[in-house]
Amino acid sequence: MAEIETSGFTKQRQAVLQVICESDDHLTANEVFDNARRILPGISFATVYNSLRYLKQEGLIGEVRFGMDASRYDKNLTRHDHAICNECGKLVDLELKIPDELLRSAAKRSKFKPDSIELTLRGLCPECTR
Repeated sequence: MAEIETSGFTKQRQAVLQVICESDDHLTANEVFDNARRILPGISFATVYNSLRYLKQEGLIGEVRFGMDASRYDKNLTRHDHAICNECGKLVDLELKIPDELLRSAAKRSKFKPDSIELTLRGLCPECTR
C-alpha cells in the first residue's frame, strides 16, 4: 500500500486510518472504534464515524455496504469482489475478472447506467463448514 500523507489530518483521523490500514479484515464502525480507542482512549464513536465518512470521501478507504445499514471498511481501493459467510459474517476479498458481457447484460436487464459491478458470494466459510 502506498504511503499516505496524513500530516494535515487530526490525530483522530490518523488513528482511524491507521486501524483500517493495519487490519487484514473488513472492519465495522464498532470494530474501528474499539481499535481506535487503544490508540486514543478518549476518542468518541461519533468522531470515528465522522472520520470514516471523511476518509471514504477523500478516497483513502473503501466502504463495503450490505443493505442500507451494514457497512464494513476496506483498505483495498482497487475493484474487487467479496465472499461473506452467512453464519459468522466473515468477509474476504475475491479477485475476479468480470467479463464485459456480464456488465452489459446487467445494465440492459436493470436499465441502469453502470459505474461498476461488484459480486458478492454468500455461503459458509471453511471454519463454519466444519
